[in-house]
Amino acid sequence: MDSGLIAAYRNTDYRVRLARGGFASLHVDAPVPAALRSLIGPHSWAFITAWNPFSQSRPRSQNHAAQQTLLAALQKLPSTVAIHPAIGVGQDWREPSLFVLGPELAQTDALAQQFQQNAYVHGLADGYARLRLTSGEPPRGQAG
Repeated sequence: MDSGLIAAYRNTDYRVRLARGGFASLHVDAPVPAALRSLIGPHSWAFITAWNPFSQSRPRSQNHAAQQTLLAALQKLPSTVAIHPAIGVGQDWREPSLFVLGPELAQTDALAQQFQQNAYVHGLADGYARLRLTSGEPPRGQAG
C-alpha cells in the first residue's frame, strides 16, 4: 500500500461522539482517551466506515447508502454491544463513521472487505488504537 496513504490513516483524527456532547479523539498507536475508557469497558471495539471505497471519492448519495447498509450489518452481529456516531477527519477530508463496541476482529475484517475499505482502526478494551489493513495490497488512492 502507498506509504502516503498509510501516513494519512495514521494522522487521521478518529472522533467519537460522546453521549453528553462533544467528541473524544482516537489516534493510531495512542492509548484510548479517558473519555472513552468507561464507555468501552471490557469490550473490543472498531472505528469503521463505508465511505469512499478503496479511498476513492464517491458521490455522497452512494456513500450514505453504503453507510446505512454497514450500520444494518453491524446491528445484526450478535457480538455488537453498542454503536456510536463518529467521524474520521483527515487533513483535507471528513468521513462519517461508526464506533462499534463488541465486534470480533474477524467480523470487522469481513465488513471492511465487504465495503472495500483499505483499513480501519480497532482496539481491545481500553488499550491502544491500532490501524488494521484489510488486505495485503489494496488499490492506491487518496486518504478517506
